[in-house]
Amino acid sequence: MIFDKLKKLQVVLDSPEIDSPPVFSSGDVVSGKVVLELTGESKVESLKLHAEGFARVHWTESRSAGSSTAYTQNYSDEVEYLNHRESLLQTDNGEMTLLTAGRHEFPFSFQLPEETLVTSFEGKHGSIRYWVKVKLHRPWATVKKIKKEFTVIQPIDINTPALLSPQAGTKDKMARVWYRNCGQVSVTAKIDRKGYTPGEVIPVFAEFDNSTSRSVVPKAYITQTQTFIARGTMKQKRAVVATLSGAVVGARRRVAWHGRALKIPPVGPSILQCRIIKVEYTLTVCVEVPGTSKLCLELPLVMGTIPLHPFGSRTSSVSSQYSVNLEWLRMAIPEQPEPPPDYNAVVTEEQAGHCNPADPSAPTGDLSSIMAFVQEFRFRPPPIYSVVDPNPTPLHMRPRCMTC
Repeated sequence: MIFDKLKKLQVVLDSPEIDSPPVFSSGDVVSGKVVLELTGESKVESLKLHAEGFARVHWTESRSAGSSTAYTQNYSDEVEYLNHRESLLQTDNGEMTLLTAGRHEFPFSFQLPEETLVTSFEGKHGSIRYWVKVKLHRPWATVKKIKKEFTVIQPIDINTPALLSPQAGTKDKMARVWYRNCGQVSVTAKIDRKGYTPGEVIPVFAEFDNSTSRSVVPKAYITQTQTFIARGTMKQKRAVVATLSGAVVGARRRVAWHGRALKIPPVGPSILQCRIIKVEYTLTVCVEVPGTSKLCLELPLVMGTIPLHPFGSRTSSVSSQYSVNLEWLRMAIPEQPEPPPDYNAVVTEEQAGHCNPADPSAPTGDLSSIMAFVQEFRFRPPPIYSVVDPNPTPLHMRPRCMTC
């Protein structure tokens, strides 16, 4: 039967690394091949390829219209990012193509759109996916389909002024227990920049001022917020991906964090350019007062894909706008200057014999020894630096005013 003649239909994507699947971004070329293995001769009408990319959201909500009436509301939407078609095997006159038994390879190649794509994503109420679908049409047989998904990651460079700017804030609250004021508690926090990459450590600088009559517990954590949008309605899902706890702050006490380390786990990058799906991150610094609600201070974060440059710092938001050549930092600076060359190595004895001093009272010693002394004096190193003034001002002298 004809169904038995098809042994394998496979899509293979070219990858720079053999053991890992390829990753693409806007403007990249996706290339590969379709592998077709037959156990015998077979006629083929066509072999077509269709590359697609969509962002899709969908969820349902149950609503009540009365005491005994209920209905389900569906919310869905989609955005298309990729749509490419090409024919890998098809004759112009519509005739069949006879393929012999064995392995056949059909290469393909297409370029992703130059405009900004969106990073691949899988969520509870939506996804962003890219794939290559191949259809094999044969006479008197069902259409054979195969789909191969691939990953797209849109680069986010954190070496930009907006993502290198420090983030700081302060917040206070009057703690109340059973309608009675217990005092005020305040939180002040700061991080050195807004953009980070997974695996980095965030130094958290914070101050917790507890003016209440109860002890409080300081904490910090990173939250991922997934937002799905459809038909003007929004659905959110939050998850804590990293936490940091501190020691208890007693009543009427103040505690400071001087760069407490909070490591970012392996998480996906931020998605901010999609109309229906967004993935955002925040760093929350809070205190928990027993018997009352928490006081939380949120600082925005952006998870990027391009890490901080080696020379990045808190001032990189300004200095990164200019191109500075730092090659001179690699040059080895000698601790002491090289001594001057010896006079005999520069002036020959014959030249020295023609040089007679004009002044008869000048010393008649060896000229080379005199020049060596002068050169040694000229290249003598400066005196050793000292914080104590070697020539202090006498105590009986009154310092004069600079305007007098």
